[in-house]
This record gives sequence, C-alpha cells and structure tokens, in this order.
Amino acid sequence: MKAAVVVFPGSNCDRDMAVALRAAGADVAMIWHKDATLPDGIDLVAIPGGFSFGDYLRCGAIAARSPICRAVADHAVRGGYVLGVCNGFQVLTETGILPGALLRNAGLTYICRTVPLRVATTASDFTRGYAAGATLDVPIAHHDGNYVADDDTLARLRGEDRVAFTYSENPNGSRGDVAGILSENCRVLGMMPHPERAADAALGGTDGRALFAGLVGALAAA
Repeated sequence: MKAAVVVFPGSNCDRDMAVALRAAGADVAMIWHKDATLPDGIDLVAIPGGFSFGDYLRCGAIAARSPICRAVADHAVRGGYVLGVCNGFQVLTETGILPGALLRNAGLTYICRTVPLRVATTASDFTRGYAAGATLDVPIAHHDGNYVADDDTLARLRGEDRVAFTYSENPNGSRGDVAGILSENCRVLGMMPHPERAADAALGGTDGRALFAGLVGALAAA
C-alpha cells in the first residue's frame, strides 16, 4: 500500500504520521505542498497536524489553496483514500472535501491532553479494526477543534453512519460531540484527535494503532 504525507510550512506531525503508517506496513512518500501532482499509484493521502502557514486567516485556509490540495481533491473524487488529522481535518473542511467547519474551542483556550473517544461506526476501512462503541484514549492538541455544522448536515452525517468518532467527554464544544467524520463513500476521514500519537507503547499508548493497521490491511487486500 502506497501513502503520501503532505507537508506544509508549519506542519509538525508529518513525521509522526509517516512513522505510524510505515509501522503498519505502508510505503510512505513525503510530498511538499507546492507539488501539483501526487506520485503514481498512491492509495492514501494523509494531511497531518500542525499549524500550516501559522494558522493565519483561518486554520487550514491557506493550506487548502496550495497546489497539492487540488490533486488531493481530485484523488478523493476518484475514490482514493484521504486521512486528515487535526490541522488536516481543518484543511479538508476548508477545501470542501468534508462538510462543516472547525471553530475556536468553546473555552477559547488551547487544549493538549489525552481524551476518551467512542468509536461511533465500524463501517469504514479506517474504523474496521475497532469494536463498535469501544472507548479509546487518544491525544488532542488544538485551539480550533470545535466542529460546527448545520442541523441538516449533522442529521445527514448521523443518518448515513458517517460520524466516525465522538468525544466521551466533549473538550471543545463540538456539536453532537463529533470528533471525526467520513465522506459519503467513507474513504475520507477527518478527525481532530491524533491517532498517530497513540500508535506506539513507548510513547504512552497504542489505541490509535488499529486505525492504521486496519486501513493498510484493507488496501493491501484490495
């Protein structure tokens, strides 16, 4: 399985993402944001966390207009897999690949701690490695993680089983306790918590490991 990790000025979780993907068995290439195309044969594009372009304007807004994001959008339209974590989730909403927006945390403070997540669906290759309703301990580190969408969008996400993860203890005010959502074909996942920071026992936890293992396993089998 071939994966590409996009790197923007200000990305700081790109290598963590690459390490987690490689540990799961993926062949990983690092892609600079000014590249206009993805390497041939890429199965998954990962957009990592960090502070792309210093979070000027809105988080992810400038990154979403980088040349590589046009290629990422085309990849998603073709049915390719995309994973956006934290700032990556913000980029996916700014490009319109995923619905909704990430606003300032309800408490207006930066939050950096491990939080309990609930697996809301197993009907995706990202979540197939978990049991439905399982509770995971995964770190968050964000100032703008408050997921907002209108009532119709939230109802559609729930009705189509596209809420991937919810917060057991909502840290940021996200509507419906949403921590991660899926695209219509369930091949794009955006989430604020960092599974790549919970994929190695030496770093404090492994609850994120099954996300990468399940995804790589599904793509390798395909």
